[in-house]
Amino acid sequence: MASSPLKTDHFRNPYSFEGKKVLVAGGTGLIGIPLVKLLLKKGAVVRIASLDDPSRTHPEAEFLRTDLTILDNCLWACQDIDYVFNLLCVKGSPAAMAASPATVFYNMMIFNTQLLEAAKRCETEGFLFTSTLGVYGPAPTFLEDEAWQKPPSEHDKAAGWVKRMGELQAELYEKQYGWQNINIVRPATVYGPYDNFDSSNSMVVPALIKRVVSNEDPLVIWGNGSAVRDFIYTEDVAKGMLLVAETNPGLPVNIGSGRSTSIRELAETIIRLSGHHPEITWDTSKPRGDQARVLDTSRAQGLGWKPLVSLEDGLRETMHWYDKHRHETNKRWDIFNNP
Repeated sequence: MASSPLKTDHFRNPYSFEGKKVLVAGGTGLIGIPLVKLLLKKGAVVRIASLDDPSRTHPEAEFLRTDLTILDNCLWACQDIDYVFNLLCVKGSPAAMAASPATVFYNMMIFNTQLLEAAKRCETEGFLFTSTLGVYGPAPTFLEDEAWQKPPSEHDKAAGWVKRMGELQAELYEKQYGWQNINIVRPATVYGPYDNFDSSNSMVVPALIKRVVSNEDPLVIWGNGSAVRDFIYTEDVAKGMLLVAETNPGLPVNIGSGRSTSIRELAETIIRLSGHHPEITWDTSKPRGDQARVLDTSRAQGLGWKPLVSLEDGLRETMHWYDKHRHETNKRWDIFNNP
């Protein structure tokens, strides 16, 4: 089964970013950095709001270093803005997310709720909410129309439920206020330059890259390597988000590779690209998470989107970036170390 098709007669008014004032909340992050570049190429006037170090911002964008869990700050950021991209998220390893579920839930609930309310009060024309594959319950493949048929996985409970609340808020604001330019995207497991490489809480791709490049041997990995994930390069996600905002379909859209990649395949690819030769040891006493987390991308393809960067090429680019920018990886705001 594939996602429900998108018919052109179901689309709402398309949107052009040329000359528009755009807020990218989280525009100094993994997806935000390439998205800001794309918006500037489209002729948008871009404002970025985040808590990251100013060095991560684009030189042609306005930068507000501000805490968006505070409504007044959200109102300040949304002032005179035509369109808002909410890329805000608490991103970390399964262990970090499980150890701090209240921190994850509270902060995500507050900044999601406050930012959409601020955008409505400031009468912005459009809003894109970045959700997550964590909204889905366990299934071989995640289909947009089935997201609410099961509760989120126990392995992604806090983020899954809070992102569902963000999606619900968007639906209710559209219903009550007649806001016809709110859209939702659900990215897969995103990786690329400017990712979180903190050893204490990074996700699987940056964690493995850092450990392999550091010549860790043996390389101990949780589980048995059979679990499969949907890995998608950051620039492909940014392009998908921009296309959803421009076409304004009004339905949630999965943004992923649609390809199942095992953790074993991922580790072996990173090792091969690195030139190192560590011995892999699988620690089966540790949890491996859900067996499969893969998105159906038929709906995105119906919009004319497809990923252009292969896993191998994306990993190569990410490893190259990390090799040259290791000293910059600590310039991102880390909520786990700054609760």
